[in-house]
Amino acid sequence: MASVPSLASTVQQRLAEGLSAALPEAGSADPLLRRSDRADFQANGILALAKRLKGNPRELATKVVEGIPANDVLREIEVSGPGFLNITVTDEAIVRTLAARAADARLGVPYAENAGTTVIDYAQPNVAKEMHVGHLRSAVIGAAMVQILEFTGEKVVRRHHIGDWGTQFGMLIQYLMEHPHELDHKSDDEVSGEEAMSNLNRLYKASRALFDSDEEFKTRARARVVDLQAGDEQTRALWQRFVDESKIYFYSVFDKLDMDIEDADVVGESGYNDMLVETCRILEESGVAVRSNGALCVFFDDIKGPDGNPTPLIVQKSDGGFGYAATDLSAIRDRVRNLKATTLLYVVDARQSLHFKMVFETARRAGWLNDEVKAVQLAFGTVLGKDGKPFKTREGETVRLVDLLDEAVDRATAVVGEKAEKVGLTETEIVENGQYVGIGAVKYADLSTSAARDYKFDLDQMVSLNGDTSVYLQYAYARIKSIFGKAGDRTPVAHPELELAPAERALGLHLDQFGETVHEAAAEYAPHKLTAYLYQLASLYTTFYDQCPVIKPAPAKEVAENRLLLCDLTARTLHQGMALLGIRTPERL
Repeated sequence: MASVPSLASTVQQRLAEGLSAALPEAGSADPLLRRSDRADFQANGILALAKRLKGNPRELATKVVEGIPANDVLREIEVSGPGFLNITVTDEAIVRTLAARAADARLGVPYAENAGTTVIDYAQPNVAKEMHVGHLRSAVIGAAMVQILEFTGEKVVRRHHIGDWGTQFGMLIQYLMEHPHELDHKSDDEVSGEEAMSNLNRLYKASRALFDSDEEFKTRARARVVDLQAGDEQTRALWQRFVDESKIYFYSVFDKLDMDIEDADVVGESGYNDMLVETCRILEESGVAVRSNGALCVFFDDIKGPDGNPTPLIVQKSDGGFGYAATDLSAIRDRVRNLKATTLLYVVDARQSLHFKMVFETARRAGWLNDEVKAVQLAFGTVLGKDGKPFKTREGETVRLVDLLDEAVDRATAVVGEKAEKVGLTETEIVENGQYVGIGAVKYADLSTSAARDYKFDLDQMVSLNGDTSVYLQYAYARIKSIFGKAGDRTPVAHPELELAPAERALGLHLDQFGETVHEAAAEYAPHKLTAYLYQLASLYTTFYDQCPVIKPAPAKEVAENRLLLCDLTARTLHQGMALLGIRTPERL
Protein backbone atom coordinates (compact mmCIF):
# COMPACT_ATOMS: atom_id res chain seq x y z
CA MET A 1 0.00 0.00 0.00
CA ALA A 2 1.17 3.57 -0.69
CA SER A 3 2.31 5.66 2.26
CA VAL A 4 -0.29 7.82 3.99
CA PRO A 5 0.29 11.58 3.80
CA SER A 6 0.38 12.97 7.34
CA LEU A 7 -2.09 15.66 8.36
CA ALA A 8 0.83 18.07 8.66
CA SER A 9 1.83 17.48 5.03
CA THR A 10 -1.81 17.83 3.84
CA VAL A 11 -2.23 21.09 5.79
CA GLN A 12 1.13 22.31 4.47
CA GLN A 13 -0.02 21.61 0.91
CA ARG A 14 -3.37 23.44 1.36
CA LEU A 15 -1.56 26.44 2.85
CA ALA A 16 1.00 26.50 0.04
CA GLU A 17 -1.87 26.47 -2.50
CA GLY A 18 -3.55 29.35 -0.62
CA LEU A 19 -0.26 31.25 -0.54
CA SER A 20 0.37 31.02 -4.28
CA ALA A 21 -3.32 31.81 -5.09
CA ALA A 22 -3.36 34.92 -2.88
CA LEU A 23 0.24 36.00 -3.60
CA PRO A 24 1.45 34.74 -7.00
CA GLU A 25 4.59 36.86 -6.48
CA ALA A 26 5.50 34.72 -3.43
CA GLY A 27 6.58 31.78 -5.60
CA SER A 28 6.72 28.53 -3.64
CA ALA A 29 7.11 30.02 -0.16
CA ASP A 30 7.30 27.63 2.81
CA PRO A 31 4.44 28.14 5.30
CA LEU A 32 6.75 26.90 8.12
CA LEU A 33 4.18 24.66 9.77
CA ARG A 34 4.63 23.12 13.23
CA ARG A 35 2.50 21.57 15.98
CA SER A 36 1.15 24.12 18.42
CA ASP A 37 -0.42 24.15 21.87
CA ARG A 38 -2.72 27.03 20.82
CA ALA A 39 -4.30 25.07 17.96
CA ASP A 40 -3.47 21.85 16.09
CA PHE A 41 -0.79 23.58 13.99
CA GLN A 42 0.77 27.00 13.64
CA ALA A 43 2.24 28.48 10.46
CA ASN A 44 4.63 31.41 10.83
CA GLY A 45 6.15 31.57 7.34
CA ILE A 46 4.18 34.68 6.44
CA LEU A 47 6.39 36.86 8.66
CA ALA A 48 9.48 36.15 6.55
CA LEU A 49 7.43 36.45 3.36
CA ALA A 50 6.04 39.87 4.37
CA LYS A 51 9.60 41.06 5.01
CA ARG A 52 10.61 39.92 1.53
CA LEU A 53 7.56 41.47 -0.17
CA LYS A 54 7.76 44.56 2.07
CA GLY A 55 4.10 44.15 3.10
CA ASN A 56 2.09 44.10 6.33
CA PRO A 57 2.22 40.50 7.68
CA ARG A 58 -1.29 40.59 9.23
CA GLU A 59 -2.83 41.85 6.00
CA LEU A 60 -0.95 39.23 3.96
CA ALA A 61 -2.04 36.49 6.39
CA THR A 62 -5.69 37.55 6.06
CA LYS A 63 -5.34 37.54 2.27
CA VAL A 64 -3.88 34.02 2.32
CA VAL A 65 -6.71 32.70 4.54
CA GLU A 66 -9.27 34.13 2.11
CA GLY A 67 -7.42 32.44 -0.77
CA ILE A 68 -7.85 28.92 0.67
CA PRO A 69 -10.93 27.19 -0.77
CA ALA A 70 -13.40 25.48 1.58
CA ASN A 71 -12.30 21.88 2.19
CA ASP A 72 -12.78 18.87 4.47
CA VAL A 73 -9.38 19.14 6.20
CA LEU A 74 -9.16 22.66 7.64
CA ARG A 75 -11.84 23.48 10.19
CA GLU A 76 -10.60 26.87 11.25
CA ILE A 77 -7.73 29.23 10.41
CA GLU A 78 -7.24 32.19 12.67
CA VAL A 79 -4.81 35.06 12.08
CA SER A 80 -3.04 35.74 15.35
CA GLY A 81 -0.40 38.17 16.67
CA PRO A 82 1.82 39.78 14.05
CA GLY A 83 0.70 37.36 11.31
CA PHE A 84 0.80 33.79 12.61
CA LEU A 85 -1.84 31.37 11.39
CA ASN A 86 -3.43 29.11 14.02
CA ILE A 87 -4.91 26.09 12.26
CA THR A 88 -7.42 23.54 13.52
CA VAL A 89 -8.14 20.47 11.41
CA THR A 90 -11.49 18.70 11.23
CA ASP A 91 -12.25 15.62 13.32
CA GLU A 92 -13.19 13.89 10.07
CA ALA A 93 -9.70 14.47 8.62
CA ILE A 94 -8.07 13.02 11.75
CA VAL A 95 -10.19 9.85 11.70
CA ARG A 96 -9.83 9.30 7.94
CA THR A 97 -6.03 9.61 8.16
CA LEU A 98 -5.85 7.21 11.12
CA ALA A 99 -8.09 4.70 9.29
CA ALA A 100 -5.71 4.82 6.31
CA ARG A 101 -2.74 4.23 8.64
CA ALA A 102 -4.51 1.33 10.35
CA ALA A 103 -5.16 -0.30 6.95
CA ASP A 104 -1.43 -0.44 6.18
CA ALA A 105 1.07 -2.96 7.57
CA ARG A 106 3.72 -0.16 7.78
CA LEU A 107 1.24 2.16 9.53
CA GLY A 108 1.46 4.42 6.49
CA VAL A 109 5.15 5.24 7.07
CA PRO A 110 6.75 6.15 3.72
CA TYR A 111 10.09 4.88 2.48
CA ALA A 112 12.84 7.51 2.17
CA GLU A 113 13.00 8.99 -1.32
CA ASN A 114 16.79 9.02 -1.48
CA ALA A 115 17.65 5.74 0.25
CA GLY A 116 21.24 4.61 -0.19
CA THR A 117 23.59 2.07 1.38
CA THR A 118 24.83 2.64 4.94
CA VAL A 119 27.68 0.59 6.35
CA ILE A 120 27.37 0.82 10.11
CA ASP A 121 30.33 0.03 12.37
CA TYR A 122 29.08 -0.83 15.87
CA ALA A 123 29.45 -3.35 18.73
CA GLN A 124 33.23 -3.73 18.58
CA PRO A 125 34.43 -5.98 21.43
CA ASN A 126 38.05 -7.12 21.77
CA VAL A 127 39.18 -10.71 21.29
CA ALA A 128 40.30 -12.47 24.50
CA LYS A 129 38.90 -9.64 26.64
CA GLU A 130 35.74 -9.44 28.66
CA MET A 131 32.99 -7.07 27.51
CA HIS A 132 32.34 -4.34 30.07
CA VAL A 133 29.80 -1.57 30.54
CA GLY A 134 31.71 0.59 28.05
CA HIS A 135 30.70 -1.80 25.25
CA LEU A 136 27.00 -1.38 25.97
CA ARG A 137 26.24 1.88 24.19
CA SER A 138 27.89 1.06 20.84
CA ALA A 139 25.92 -2.20 20.66
CA VAL A 140 22.55 -0.79 21.76
CA ILE A 141 22.66 2.47 19.77
CA GLY A 142 24.07 0.71 16.71
CA ALA A 143 21.44 -2.05 16.70
CA ALA A 144 18.63 0.54 17.00
CA MET A 145 20.05 2.59 14.11
CA VAL A 146 20.20 -0.56 11.95
CA GLN A 147 16.47 -1.19 12.53
CA ILE A 148 15.43 2.46 12.09
CA LEU A 149 17.43 2.90 8.87
CA GLU A 150 16.21 -0.38 7.39
CA PHE A 151 12.60 0.56 8.17
CA THR A 152 13.00 3.75 6.12
CA GLY A 153 14.23 1.72 3.14
CA GLU A 154 17.99 2.17 3.54
CA LYS A 155 20.18 -0.82 2.60
CA VAL A 156 22.22 -1.47 5.74
CA VAL A 157 25.46 -3.47 5.94
CA ARG A 158 26.53 -4.30 9.50
CA ARG A 159 30.20 -4.36 10.46
CA HIS A 160 31.60 -5.44 13.83
CA HIS A 161 35.19 -4.18 13.79
CA ILE A 162 36.43 -6.41 16.61
CA GLY A 163 39.90 -5.92 18.11
CA ASP A 164 41.50 -9.16 16.92
CA TRP A 165 45.03 -8.01 16.09
CA GLY A 166 48.01 -6.48 17.82
CA THR A 167 51.13 -7.23 19.81
CA GLN A 168 49.32 -8.84 22.79
CA PHE A 169 48.54 -11.86 20.58
CA GLY A 170 52.23 -12.78 20.50
CA MET A 171 52.12 -13.33 24.23
CA LEU A 172 48.81 -15.27 24.13
CA ILE A 173 49.75 -17.51 21.20
CA GLN A 174 53.19 -18.31 22.58
CA TYR A 175 51.65 -19.28 25.92
CA LEU A 176 49.05 -21.52 24.22
CA MET A 177 51.80 -23.14 22.17
CA GLU A 178 53.67 -24.02 25.37
CA HIS A 179 50.45 -25.01 27.27
CA PRO A 180 48.36 -26.54 24.46
CA HIS A 181 45.34 -27.59 26.59
CA GLU A 182 44.53 -24.22 28.13
CA LEU A 183 41.58 -23.59 25.79
CA ASP A 184 40.21 -27.16 25.85
CA HIS A 185 36.53 -27.51 26.75
CA LYS A 186 35.23 -29.58 29.65
CA SER A 187 32.94 -31.64 27.41
CA ASP A 188 31.80 -32.01 23.81
CA ASP A 189 28.47 -30.33 24.63
CA GLU A 190 27.80 -26.78 23.60
CA VAL A 191 30.18 -24.45 25.42
CA SER A 192 28.69 -21.59 27.43
CA GLY A 193 29.92 -18.05 26.99
CA GLU A 194 30.85 -18.07 30.67
CA GLU A 195 33.18 -21.10 30.21
CA ALA A 196 34.76 -19.62 27.08
CA MET A 197 35.46 -16.34 28.86
CA SER A 198 36.88 -17.96 31.98
CA ASN A 199 39.27 -19.98 29.76
CA LEU A 200 40.40 -16.78 28.02
CA ASN A 201 40.69 -14.84 31.28
CA ARG A 202 42.77 -17.54 32.93
CA LEU A 203 45.09 -17.81 29.92
CA TYR A 204 45.43 -14.02 29.63
CA LYS A 205 46.41 -13.63 33.30
CA ALA A 206 48.87 -16.53 33.21
CA SER A 207 50.57 -15.38 29.99
CA ARG A 208 50.73 -11.77 31.26
CA ALA A 209 52.40 -12.88 34.51
CA LEU A 210 54.96 -14.95 32.57
CA PHE A 211 55.56 -12.12 30.08
CA ASP A 212 56.28 -9.69 32.92
CA SER A 213 58.55 -12.04 34.90
CA ASP A 214 60.39 -14.15 32.31
CA GLU A 215 62.68 -12.36 29.84
CA GLU A 216 63.13 -15.44 27.65
CA PHE A 217 59.36 -15.92 27.33
CA LYS A 218 59.05 -12.21 26.49
CA THR A 219 61.58 -12.63 23.66
CA ARG A 220 59.75 -15.69 22.29
CA ALA A 221 56.39 -13.83 22.53
CA ARG A 222 57.77 -10.85 20.57
CA ALA A 223 59.13 -13.14 17.87
CA ARG A 224 55.67 -14.76 17.70
CA VAL A 225 54.11 -11.36 16.78
CA VAL A 226 56.41 -11.26 13.74
CA ASP A 227 55.33 -14.80 12.78
CA LEU A 228 51.67 -13.81 13.13
CA GLN A 229 52.09 -10.76 10.92
CA ALA A 230 54.05 -12.77 8.37
CA GLY A 231 51.15 -15.25 8.12
CA ASP A 232 52.95 -18.29 9.59
CA GLU A 233 50.42 -21.14 9.36
CA GLN A 234 50.74 -22.65 12.84
CA THR A 235 50.69 -19.20 14.49
CA ARG A 236 47.60 -18.16 12.50
CA ALA A 237 45.82 -21.40 13.45
CA LEU A 238 46.38 -20.72 17.17
CA TRP A 239 45.34 -17.07 16.70
CA GLN A 240 42.10 -18.35 15.11
CA ARG A 241 41.42 -20.42 18.26
CA PHE A 242 41.41 -17.22 20.32
CA VAL A 243 39.04 -15.56 17.86
CA ASP A 244 36.68 -18.58 17.85
CA GLU A 245 36.68 -18.90 21.63
CA SER A 246 35.98 -15.17 21.98
CA LYS A 247 33.09 -15.41 19.51
CA ILE A 248 31.40 -18.06 21.67
CA TYR A 249 31.55 -15.52 24.47
CA PHE A 250 30.57 -12.46 22.38
CA TYR A 251 27.57 -14.19 20.90
CA SER A 252 26.37 -15.28 24.34
CA VAL A 253 26.45 -11.62 25.49
CA PHE A 254 24.70 -10.36 22.35
CA ASP A 255 22.15 -13.12 22.87
CA LYS A 256 21.47 -11.77 26.38
CA LEU A 257 21.04 -8.35 24.80
CA ASP A 258 18.49 -9.92 22.43
CA MET A 259 20.62 -8.91 19.44
CA ASP A 260 21.26 -10.72 16.23
CA ILE A 261 24.94 -10.80 15.22
CA GLU A 262 25.84 -12.74 12.08
CA ASP A 263 29.26 -14.29 11.58
CA ALA A 264 29.65 -12.71 8.15
CA ASP A 265 29.27 -9.23 9.68
CA VAL A 266 32.21 -9.72 12.06
CA VAL A 267 35.19 -8.29 10.16
CA GLY A 268 37.88 -7.41 12.67
CA GLU A 269 41.07 -5.38 12.35
CA SER A 270 42.74 -8.45 10.82
CA GLY A 271 40.26 -8.35 7.92
CA TYR A 272 42.12 -5.38 6.42
CA ASN A 273 45.72 -6.66 6.85
CA ASP A 274 46.22 -7.32 3.15
CA MET A 275 45.28 -3.74 2.28
CA LEU A 276 47.55 -1.84 4.69
CA VAL A 277 50.66 -1.61 2.50
CA GLU A 278 48.64 -0.47 -0.50
CA THR A 279 46.71 2.10 1.58
CA CYS A 280 50.02 3.61 2.71
CA ARG A 281 51.41 3.59 -0.83
CA ILE A 282 48.35 5.40 -2.25
CA LEU A 283 48.46 8.02 0.51
CA GLU A 284 52.18 8.62 0.09
CA GLU A 285 52.18 8.71 -3.73
CA SER A 286 49.24 11.12 -3.82
CA GLY A 287 50.98 13.42 -1.32
CA VAL A 288 48.16 13.10 1.22
CA ALA A 289 50.66 11.58 3.69
CA VAL A 290 54.33 12.49 4.11
CA ARG A 291 57.32 10.93 5.88
CA SER A 292 58.24 12.65 9.13
CA ASN A 293 61.03 11.20 11.29
CA GLY A 294 60.57 7.94 9.42
CA ALA A 295 56.82 7.69 10.13
CA LEU A 296 54.11 8.17 7.48
CA CYS A 297 51.97 11.08 8.70
CA VAL A 298 49.05 13.26 7.66
CA PHE A 299 49.10 16.84 8.95
CA PHE A 300 46.22 19.25 9.54
CA ASP A 301 46.32 23.04 9.90
CA ASP A 302 43.71 23.14 12.63
CA ILE A 303 44.94 20.24 14.82
CA LYS A 304 47.83 21.13 17.12
CA GLY A 305 49.15 19.70 20.37
CA PRO A 306 49.48 21.62 23.67
CA ASP A 307 52.97 22.74 22.54
CA GLY A 308 51.52 24.46 19.47
CA ASN A 309 53.09 21.95 17.07
CA PRO A 310 50.86 20.11 14.57
CA THR A 311 49.48 16.76 15.78
CA PRO A 312 49.62 14.35 12.85
CA LEU A 313 47.63 11.21 12.11
CA ILE A 314 50.29 8.49 12.08
CA VAL A 315 49.40 5.93 9.40
CA GLN A 316 52.63 3.91 9.61
CA LYS A 317 55.12 4.05 12.49
CA SER A 318 58.83 4.62 11.95
CA ASP A 319 59.50 0.92 12.73
CA GLY A 320 57.20 -0.09 9.85
CA GLY A 321 54.28 -1.14 12.09
CA PHE A 322 50.75 0.00 11.30
CA GLY A 323 48.50 1.88 13.72
CA TYR A 324 44.71 2.07 13.96
CA ALA A 325 44.67 4.78 11.30
CA ALA A 326 45.97 2.44 8.58
CA THR A 327 43.31 -0.13 9.46
CA ASP A 328 40.50 2.46 9.62
CA LEU A 329 41.52 3.99 6.29
CA SER A 330 41.72 0.57 4.66
CA ALA A 331 38.25 -0.23 6.04
CA ILE A 332 36.93 2.97 4.43
CA ARG A 333 38.42 1.95 1.08
CA ASP A 334 36.85 -1.50 1.38
CA ARG A 335 33.43 -0.19 2.44
CA VAL A 336 33.27 2.38 -0.34
CA ARG A 337 34.76 0.28 -3.13
CA ASN A 338 33.47 -3.23 -2.36
CA LEU A 339 30.35 -2.63 -0.27
CA LYS A 340 29.27 0.41 -2.37
CA ALA A 341 28.49 2.50 0.72
CA THR A 342 26.97 5.96 0.34
CA THR A 343 27.19 6.54 4.10
CA LEU A 344 29.72 5.20 6.60
CA LEU A 345 28.30 5.38 10.11
CA TYR A 346 30.62 4.80 13.09
CA VAL A 347 28.99 4.25 16.49
CA VAL A 348 32.06 5.03 18.56
CA ASP A 349 32.84 6.62 21.94
CA ALA A 350 33.04 10.44 21.82
CA ARG A 351 36.60 10.21 23.24
CA GLN A 352 37.72 8.96 19.82
CA SER A 353 36.25 11.97 17.99
CA LEU A 354 39.61 13.58 17.15
CA HIS A 355 40.95 10.31 15.68
CA PHE A 356 37.90 9.93 13.43
CA LYS A 357 37.91 13.59 12.42
CA MET A 358 41.50 13.09 11.18
CA VAL A 359 40.72 9.74 9.51
CA PHE A 360 37.67 11.15 7.66
CA GLU A 361 39.58 14.24 6.52
CA THR A 362 42.43 12.03 5.26
CA ALA A 363 39.95 9.85 3.35
CA ARG A 364 38.40 13.01 1.81
CA ARG A 365 41.81 14.25 0.68
CA ALA A 366 42.47 10.83 -0.86
CA GLY A 367 39.16 11.05 -2.72
CA TRP A 368 37.54 8.03 -1.01
CA LEU A 369 34.95 10.28 0.63
CA ASN A 370 33.27 13.00 -1.44
CA ASP A 371 29.88 14.63 -2.11
CA GLU A 372 28.38 11.21 -2.90
CA VAL A 373 29.94 9.28 0.01
CA LYS A 374 29.94 10.67 3.55
CA ALA A 375 31.30 9.39 6.85
CA VAL A 376 29.63 10.20 10.17
CA GLN A 377 30.65 9.41 13.72
CA LEU A 378 27.65 8.81 15.96
CA ALA A 379 29.64 9.72 19.06
CA PHE A 380 28.30 8.62 22.42
CA GLY A 381 29.02 9.69 25.98
CA THR A 382 30.04 7.64 29.01
CA VAL A 383 27.91 5.40 31.23
CA LEU A 384 28.06 6.82 34.75
CA GLY A 385 27.24 5.33 38.13
CA LYS A 386 24.57 6.84 40.42
CA ASP A 387 27.29 9.11 41.84
CA GLY A 388 27.79 10.72 38.43
CA LYS A 389 31.29 9.25 38.00
CA PRO A 390 32.32 6.66 35.38
CA PHE A 391 30.74 3.34 36.29
CA LYS A 392 33.12 1.12 38.29
CA THR A 393 32.83 -1.66 40.88
CA ARG A 394 33.68 -0.96 44.54
CA GLU A 395 37.16 -2.30 43.86
CA GLY A 396 37.56 0.22 41.06
CA GLU A 397 37.27 -2.45 38.36
CA THR A 398 35.28 -1.91 35.20
CA VAL A 399 31.84 -3.50 35.54
CA ARG A 400 31.32 -6.74 33.58
CA LEU A 401 28.51 -6.36 31.07
CA VAL A 402 26.99 -9.79 31.80
CA ASP A 403 26.71 -8.99 35.54
CA LEU A 404 24.88 -5.78 34.74
CA LEU A 405 22.44 -7.48 32.36
CA ASP A 406 21.79 -10.35 34.78
CA GLU A 407 21.02 -7.91 37.59
CA ALA A 408 18.65 -5.94 35.35
CA VAL A 409 16.78 -9.15 34.47
CA ASP A 410 16.60 -10.17 38.17
CA ARG A 411 15.15 -6.79 39.18
CA ALA A 412 12.68 -6.81 36.30
CA THR A 413 11.56 -10.38 37.05
CA ALA A 414 10.73 -9.28 40.61
CA VAL A 415 8.69 -6.34 39.26
CA VAL A 416 6.83 -8.60 36.81
CA GLY A 417 6.29 -11.22 39.53
CA GLU A 418 4.53 -8.69 41.81
CA LYS A 419 1.75 -8.17 39.27
CA ALA A 420 1.76 -11.69 37.82
CA GLU A 421 -1.06 -13.12 39.93
CA LYS A 422 -3.46 -10.34 38.95
CA VAL A 423 -2.90 -11.04 35.23
CA GLY A 424 -2.61 -14.81 35.67
CA LEU A 425 0.93 -15.21 34.27
CA THR A 426 2.56 -18.67 34.30
CA GLU A 427 6.06 -19.21 35.73
CA THR A 428 7.41 -19.46 32.16
CA GLU A 429 5.80 -16.12 31.25
CA ILE A 430 7.23 -14.45 34.36
CA VAL A 431 10.76 -15.61 33.43
CA GLU A 432 10.37 -14.63 29.77
CA ASN A 433 8.78 -11.26 30.52
CA GLY A 434 11.45 -10.59 33.15
CA GLN A 435 14.06 -10.88 30.40
CA TYR A 436 12.14 -8.65 27.98
CA VAL A 437 11.49 -6.03 30.67
CA GLY A 438 15.03 -6.12 32.11
CA ILE A 439 16.89 -5.95 28.80
CA GLY A 440 14.32 -3.48 27.47
CA ALA A 441 14.92 -1.26 30.51
CA VAL A 442 18.68 -1.18 29.91
CA LYS A 443 18.30 -0.43 26.19
CA TYR A 444 15.63 2.22 26.71
CA ALA A 445 17.63 4.07 29.39
CA ASP A 446 20.55 4.19 26.96
CA LEU A 447 18.49 5.20 23.91
CA SER A 448 16.32 7.79 25.65
CA THR A 449 19.36 9.96 26.38
CA SER A 450 20.81 11.91 23.47
CA ALA A 451 23.77 9.71 22.46
CA ALA A 452 26.32 12.50 22.85
CA ARG A 453 25.48 12.93 26.55
CA ASP A 454 26.70 10.82 29.45
CA TYR A 455 23.95 9.01 31.35
CA LYS A 456 23.54 7.55 34.82
CA PHE A 457 23.02 3.82 35.07
CA ASP A 458 20.35 3.54 37.76
CA LEU A 459 18.59 0.15 37.76
CA ASP A 460 15.95 1.22 40.32
CA GLN A 461 14.87 4.01 38.00
CA MET A 462 15.11 1.84 34.86
CA VAL A 463 12.68 -0.84 36.02
CA SER A 464 10.26 1.65 37.58
CA LEU A 465 6.65 1.49 36.36
CA ASN A 466 6.41 5.28 36.55
CA GLY A 467 8.16 7.88 34.46
CA ASP A 468 10.03 7.69 31.20
CA THR A 469 10.97 3.98 31.22
CA SER A 470 10.46 1.12 28.82
CA VAL A 471 8.42 -0.73 31.48
CA TYR A 472 5.86 2.09 31.41
CA LEU A 473 5.56 1.67 27.63
CA GLN A 474 5.44 -2.13 27.82
CA TYR A 475 2.63 -1.93 30.40
CA ALA A 476 0.73 0.56 28.22
CA TYR A 477 0.96 -1.92 25.33
CA ALA A 478 -0.15 -4.90 27.45
CA ARG A 479 -3.05 -2.87 28.87
CA ILE A 480 -4.32 -2.08 25.37
CA LYS A 481 -4.05 -5.74 24.39
CA SER A 482 -6.16 -6.69 27.43
CA ILE A 483 -8.94 -4.31 26.29
CA PHE A 484 -9.43 -6.35 23.13
CA GLY A 485 -10.01 -9.43 25.26
CA LYS A 486 -13.01 -7.64 26.84
CA ALA A 487 -14.39 -5.93 23.72
CA GLY A 488 -16.82 -8.72 22.84
CA ASP A 489 -18.24 -8.30 19.34
CA ARG A 490 -16.98 -4.72 19.01
CA THR A 491 -14.08 -4.23 16.63
CA PRO A 492 -11.96 -1.24 15.53
CA VAL A 493 -13.97 0.67 12.89
CA ALA A 494 -13.46 4.25 11.72
CA HIS A 495 -16.40 6.62 12.09
CA PRO A 496 -15.32 9.93 10.49
CA GLU A 497 -18.77 11.44 11.19
CA LEU A 498 -18.23 11.43 14.97
CA GLU A 499 -17.09 14.38 17.01
CA LEU A 500 -13.86 13.64 18.91
CA ALA A 501 -13.20 14.37 22.58
CA PRO A 502 -10.07 16.49 23.32
CA ALA A 503 -8.11 13.42 24.52
CA GLU A 504 -9.05 11.52 21.33
CA ARG A 505 -7.90 14.43 19.16
CA ALA A 506 -4.60 14.78 21.03
CA LEU A 507 -3.89 11.04 20.73
CA GLY A 508 -4.93 10.96 17.06
CA LEU A 509 -2.74 13.90 16.06
CA HIS A 510 0.23 12.34 17.84
CA LEU A 511 -0.31 8.93 16.21
CA ASP A 512 -0.24 10.70 12.87
CA GLN A 513 3.33 11.94 13.53
CA PHE A 514 4.91 8.49 13.78
CA GLY A 515 6.30 8.42 10.22
CA GLU A 516 7.81 11.89 10.48
CA THR A 517 9.46 10.97 13.79
CA VAL A 518 10.98 7.76 12.39
CA HIS A 519 12.41 9.65 9.41
CA GLU A 520 13.80 12.37 11.68
CA ALA A 521 15.46 9.75 13.93
CA ALA A 522 16.96 8.11 10.81
CA ALA A 523 18.17 11.34 9.18
CA GLU A 524 19.72 12.72 12.37
CA TYR A 525 20.94 9.36 13.78
CA ALA A 526 18.93 10.23 16.87
CA PRO A 527 17.09 7.25 18.39
CA HIS A 528 16.24 9.40 21.44
CA LYS A 529 13.73 11.27 19.24
CA LEU A 530 11.84 8.01 18.76
CA THR A 531 11.88 7.13 22.49
CA ALA A 532 10.56 10.64 23.33
CA TYR A 533 7.76 10.17 20.78
CA LEU A 534 6.79 6.75 22.20
CA TYR A 535 6.82 7.98 25.79
CA GLN A 536 4.51 10.84 24.83
CA LEU A 537 2.30 8.38 22.96
CA ALA A 538 1.92 6.20 26.07
CA SER A 539 1.23 9.30 28.21
CA LEU A 540 -1.46 10.58 25.79
CA TYR A 541 -2.97 7.11 25.72
CA THR A 542 -3.15 7.06 29.54
CA THR A 543 -5.08 10.36 29.49
CA PHE A 544 -7.37 9.06 26.71
CA TYR A 545 -8.00 5.83 28.64
CA ASP A 546 -8.91 7.78 31.80
CA GLN A 547 -11.23 10.24 30.02
CA CYS A 548 -12.81 8.20 27.20
CA PRO A 549 -14.48 4.90 28.22
CA VAL A 550 -13.94 2.13 25.69
CA ILE A 551 -15.62 -0.85 27.40
CA LYS A 552 -17.07 0.34 30.73
CA PRO A 553 -19.30 2.27 31.10
CA ALA A 554 -20.20 1.07 27.60
CA PRO A 555 -20.37 3.97 25.10
CA ALA A 556 -22.54 3.88 21.95
CA LYS A 557 -21.44 1.18 19.46
CA GLU A 558 -19.98 3.66 16.93
CA VAL A 559 -18.11 5.55 19.66
CA ALA A 560 -16.69 2.28 21.05
CA GLU A 561 -15.58 1.17 17.57
CA ASN A 562 -13.91 4.50 16.88
CA ARG A 563 -12.10 4.34 20.23
CA LEU A 564 -11.03 0.76 19.58
CA LEU A 565 -9.48 2.03 16.32
CA LEU A 566 -7.42 4.49 18.40
CA CYS A 567 -6.48 1.68 20.82
CA ASP A 568 -5.46 -0.65 18.01
CA LEU A 569 -3.35 1.95 16.22
CA THR A 570 -1.69 3.01 19.50
CA ALA A 571 -0.77 -0.61 20.29
CA ARG A 572 0.63 -1.23 16.80
CA THR A 573 2.60 2.03 16.85
CA LEU A 574 4.06 1.21 20.27
CA HIS A 575 4.91 -2.33 19.11
CA GLN A 576 6.56 -1.13 15.88
CA GLY A 577 8.37 1.77 17.56
CA MET A 578 9.75 -0.43 20.35
CA ALA A 579 10.83 -3.08 17.81
CA LEU A 580 12.87 -0.40 16.02
CA LEU A 581 14.65 0.20 19.35
CA GLY A 582 15.25 -3.54 19.78
CA ILE A 583 12.76 -3.81 22.68
CA ARG A 584 10.06 -6.46 22.93
CA THR A 585 6.48 -5.78 23.93
CA PRO A 586 4.90 -8.77 25.75
CA GLU A 587 1.17 -9.25 25.10
CA ARG A 588 0.47 -9.83 28.81
CA LEU A 589 2.22 -8.17 31.70
